[in-house]
Amino acid sequence: MTAHDERDLVRQIEGHLLLVAAREEGRTAAVRLSSRLGWLTDGQREDVEQQFETEYLALARLSWHRTAERAQELRQIYESRYRALRRRLLACSVLICAALAAAALLVVSVAV
Repeated sequence: MTAHDERDLVRQIEGHLLLVAAREEGRTAAVRLSSRLGWLTDGQREDVEQQFETEYLALARLSWHRTAERAQELRQIYESRYRALRRRLLACSVLICAALAAAALLVVSVAV
């Protein structure tokens, strides 16, 4: 198994665990909601809980998708800023080296 395969496997496991946790949160919230609706029959209660859990999971997925998109946007922004800073640092380093070389030449020419 390659490192890439291992990363993919870990991502799949994390995704599965996240989905299981979200389903459990949805079920818990659905039961909490339906318990307040005492006038529901058992069949209606199950239907409400199922619908609520489905909607909860859909909203969670939408939230995850938006978070992933924003993370990608931020990554691109930060990478471009990092590249710009790195170019500036390189330019300043070259300029400083050139200035030091010129100063050294002046010192040597004055000493001679």
